[in-house]
Amino acid sequence: MAQLVLASGSAYRKALLERLGVPFQVFSPDVDEAPLATETPAQTALRLSLLKAQAAADRGTLIIGSDQVASCGGRRYGKPGSHDNAARQLRELSGKTVLFDTAVTLLDAKKRSHESRLVPCRVTFRELDERGIEAYLAREKPYDCAGAAKAEGLGIALISRIETDDPTSLIGLPLIALSEMLERAGVRVL
Repeated sequence: MAQLVLASGSAYRKALLERLGVPFQVFSPDVDEAPLATETPAQTALRLSLLKAQAAADRGTLIIGSDQVASCGGRRYGKPGSHDNAARQLRELSGKTVLFDTAVTLLDAKKRSHESRLVPCRVTFRELDERGIEAYLAREKPYDCAGAAKAEGLGIALISRIETDDPTSLIGLPLIALSEMLERAGVRVL
């Protein structure tokens, strides 16, 4: 059994965790990500990060789960999945501020305990025109990114402002919070 497991199929989260230089394995959990009727986006992110970690509890000692929910004006923005949906999302988000609620959970399978943290990130989009949206989508194809904004790539050009305590939260795995959690759990990052 592995000591550290990332419970995510996201290549973005895997790449982020690799930055810490700690050995880990990846397991992609099958979790229903539909929000509950009364949940806020933050509550959904926290619940799903824990569910993902719990789904991999038999795979390792320490399990990392993470989830992100983007919202603006009372509406949630998920992964667009297609060019048309991505273009629609970007038109709707043009000139607006979007809240990306990113949660991370570290589950200790032996102790049957967990710690979860929510790291919000406010992203203000530039005013986007149709030509710019189409050029961006043709080059980046961000169909697997909430709000169609791949900030670790060309999507940064869509943004006029980012407000957060941890810039990696926007990409989907808040490494500052996770590093602190891992240290408390006995995993030396440095």
